[in-house]
Amino acid sequence: MIMNILEVQNLCKTYGTGEAKVQALDHVSFSVRKGEFIAIVGESGSGKSTLLNVVGALDNATSGKVLIDGKDIFSMPEKKLTVFRRQHIGFIFQSFNLIPELNVEQNITFPLLLDYKKPDMGYVNELLNVLGLTERRNHLPGQLSGGQQQRVAIGRALVTRPALIMADEPTGNLDSRNSQEVIALLQSMSERYRQTILMITHNENHATAADRVFHMSDGVLKDMGVTSK
Repeated sequence: MIMNILEVQNLCKTYGTGEAKVQALDHVSFSVRKGEFIAIVGESGSGKSTLLNVVGALDNATSGKVLIDGKDIFSMPEKKLTVFRRQHIGFIFQSFNLIPELNVEQNITFPLLLDYKKPDMGYVNELLNVLGLTERRNHLPGQLSGGQQQRVAIGRALVTRPALIMADEPTGNLDSRNSQEVIALLQSMSERYRQTILMITHNENHATAADRVFHMSDGVLKDMGVTSK
């Protein structure tokens, strides 16, 4: 039985050469158990977005390993990795990234349709209810507030029941009230569905909602331990 859903081993990412060389990730290693809500804090340029992109298989590492659900993602051929990423990793972005021509329900179920899978409508309806979107299921993104759009993005990330959800500054485009609601929702989803979440944020107050906090600076990741939430 795999205890850790995520294993990051000696991960390095460099850009440029010689004097222009930048070490964006400097021998980063950590592990995450199933159902953990992890926050990574750090200033802009600290390397946290690079870490999220590499762990989420959106970018390649210079060296090191990332194992998700026991699978070495960098050993996979590109086509297989694309399918694995779609089926096993959910993404929540600062800019929502919804499809404007699709309504709420269609945006949420879109990742399943890409793999020609029939949505479990019982689960979709449950997500809509938990996210407070039942009355908005037929609305287009342009008819929603920023907070509602981010809730749609959370539903889209959850619909495949992924091994891991990557949240990249999920409150970056929201006001304080909606930010608090989104953080509370992520915390609730982690507890309700034993959903593993890796969130990066510059807001240390938001990080306190997580189970564990890491701090990133100059490509180096430091485990700050368990929060006292």
